[in-house]
Amino acid sequence: MAEPPYRRIVADIRRRIASGELRPGDRVPSTRQIAIRWGVAPATATKVLATLRQEGLVHASPRVGTIVAAPDPGVPAVAAERDLSQDRIVRVAIELADAEGLDALSMRALAARLGASTMSLYRYVASKDDLVLLMADAAFGVEVPPATRPAREWREEVADAVRTLWTLHRRHPWLAHLSPLSRPLPLPRLLAHGERILAALAGAGLEPVAAFNVEVLLYSYVQGLAVNIEREAQAQATTGLSDDEWLRRQGPALDAITASGTYPAYARLFAAFGPGGYDLDLDRLFEQGLALMVNGLTPTAGPGRR
Repeated sequence: MAEPPYRRIVADIRRRIASGELRPGDRVPSTRQIAIRWGVAPATATKVLATLRQEGLVHASPRVGTIVAAPDPGVPAVAAERDLSQDRIVRVAIELADAEGLDALSMRALAARLGASTMSLYRYVASKDDLVLLMADAAFGVEVPPATRPAREWREEVADAVRTLWTLHRRHPWLAHLSPLSRPLPLPRLLAHGERILAALAGAGLEPVAAFNVEVLLYSYVQGLAVNIEREAQAQATTGLSDDEWLRRQGPALDAITASGTYPAYARLFAAFGPGGYDLDLDRLFEQGLALMVNGLTPTAGPGRR
């Protein structure tokens, strides 16, 4: 897969900063200059500068433009860099993303946690995008099952494999925000989970395309539920309200809708819930959906495999 143009330009400017060709306080090429020099659209040039700012390498200076950022103050560079390694960078980045979400992860924030300069991280990872791929591969690799497992009924093996993916997404909610299904990530340890599901589905007697469709559906089911974990955390941070507090505020509006008579099925349902209302339990919802999906495969299984 060809590297996006903006990443090649970012890498070039990053190299010039690392080599000292561009020093702290120096102006970096403007959006217009980037577009002309590299022959890219203005939107691509804008993305270049946004990426460099996110990585903490440059910042906007009023009436001057975008300039190279000064080194992180108070960082004992020699001692900190002596303790750096790619494994440690990835581990601390995962901890940061787990605690604060993927949006909070920047090379500058990561460097601050590591007690190192931002530029020193680029000796171990080429970019934030590359770092996120390393993080995801490491996270997916924690619970990859052994290659040889005791033989058991294929539905049980499929369900267990999907539960493993759910456990990992529960532990690392940012995994659900990495990439759409149309842009699969080339992560060996993620593929190991897909391999396990496909191997189990061989017992269902499905045609190849049908089997792969089922594997994609099961993965997207996990991803679709897990995406709500981090979204809820973001909503709480934005509004300052827990999900229960937010629902209580919506109570009068929901009561008015159900009392209108327009939605009788909802009205009967909410009345049946009683004073306690409905408790959204993602783990329980996951298990119910998983059972429906796996049991739903039975009618499509081959002869003698039901």
